[in-house]
Amino acid sequence: MTLNIDSARMADEGAVVALWQACGLTVPYNDPAADFRFACGGANSDVLVARLEGDRVCASAMVGHDGHRGWIYYVAVDPTLQRQGVGSEIMSAAEAWLKARDVPKVQLLVRETNTKVVAFYEKLGFEVAPRVVMSKWIDGRG
Repeated sequence: MTLNIDSARMADEGAVVALWQACGLTVPYNDPAADFRFACGGANSDVLVARLEGDRVCASAMVGHDGHRGWIYYVAVDPTLQRQGVGSEIMSAAEAWLKARDVPKVQLLVRETNTKVVAFYEKLGFEVAPRVVMSKWIDGRG
């Protein structure tokens, strides 16, 4: 299988959001389309997509950084293509994006409802970090 990985185009929004939904990555309190638009082509962020022949989006990774730590979000692979190396390829592309910007560390969060992916990330060299993650809604949602 030959994949072409590059930055998403604005025209990819519908396909990417549908992929995120198919992979169970969306939640009611986040607008995935707004997340896509915010990250696409930003100075410190992007949405990378893998395309199959025919330009079909089959995987994604949203990537960004604060100058020291990189973050990867919305890692998704078309369910019919999972366990075929596509996830590893999109993750490698996300890490390369960060390395090209001299970002020395990458992190990601896994929702407690999605722990089935932990083994995938461990296989790629990620470790569970003993941290307490704290959050606060500042827009009145909470």
